[in-house]
Amino acid sequence: VDATVALGLSLIPGWFLLPGLFLISAFIATAMGTSMGTIGAVAPVALGVAQAAGIDPVLMAGTILSGAMFGDNLSIISDTTIAATRSQGCEMKDKFRENFKIAAPAAIGVILLYLTLGSVGDAPATEAHVELLKVMPYLLILVLALSGMNVFMVLGLGILAAGGVGLLGDYPLGQFSKDIYQGFTGMQEIFLLSMLIGGLGALMERQGGLAWISARISALIARFTRQHDGEQNEKAAELGIAGVVSLTNLCTANNTVAIIVASKVAKELADHHGVTPRRAASMLDIFSCVVQGLIPWGAQALLLGSIFALSPLAVVSMSFYPMALALAALVAVFVKHQMRKAAHA
Repeated sequence: VDATVALGLSLIPGWFLLPGLFLISAFIATAMGTSMGTIGAVAPVALGVAQAAGIDPVLMAGTILSGAMFGDNLSIISDTTIAATRSQGCEMKDKFRENFKIAAPAAIGVILLYLTLGSVGDAPATEAHVELLKVMPYLLILVLALSGMNVFMVLGLGILAAGGVGLLGDYPLGQFSKDIYQGFTGMQEIFLLSMLIGGLGALMERQGGLAWISARISALIARFTRQHDGEQNEKAAELGIAGVVSLTNLCTANNTVAIIVASKVAKELADHHGVTPRRAASMLDIFSCVVQGLIPWGAQALLLGSIFALSPLAVVSMSFYPMALALAALVAVFVKHQMRKAAHA
């Protein structure tokens, strides 16, 4: 991470500092597949850059959060992507293509916004020297993931590549083994949480709770659309998927858990109203990440608040990318069906 940040900062002029740090965070989060890991690694560096360049720390914190949520949403090896695609029955690369068409315009708009908000004279010099070799494992993961390779193969090769680069330096093999073990132990909490949520979801399904939610959303779709208009029902179903995962995320404050809980309702809505699996997976992932990037009680905002010594409310107030992503997704839902209707006419 240090090598990647150093490389990015060495290439960024002062007038492009905020957009550049957004892109650095987005790149690292997309390669790592985790927003929390990205924030923990990049935020301390970003705080130092903000202090040296005279940038508002609230704006800088929102920039890092925005970049981290971009990668969390779009990354093929992210847990949210895995949960969304597996539950809806589509390929990760198909979901990526569907997701990218929505995320790219939102990211471009946010970059242009940061250009107007964060112009400074000179980028601060970094003490770390650029080491291209240490950036290569991230690039390898991105290339393999986009090529469609199985996610476990990608992750396994990423570990070997990162360890191999370290072993070429002063990183001992024993420490490599300890770090792999630490990685496994660090995942135990999410393993247990996922099993607990999965069990609760199964209980909800067995007792009819998920069917009740699906029926209520279907009733709303029937009320606000014409039953014979399949396109209108498809649009409403996409909005229903967005709504159910957003509400779930507000309550759980964990985007992966929200996807797991809402996935069966989303699958039923998608199957019943003709929403493609890749579109349903994309809506699940997008709106869970939108909410996660905007709630002050989410782990991402709390972590950034602790690092920057800010209120989590202040952090999310400058989290522009989740706002732009929500707007882009809603526009995509309505424009898609308007275009289809025009083509039929």
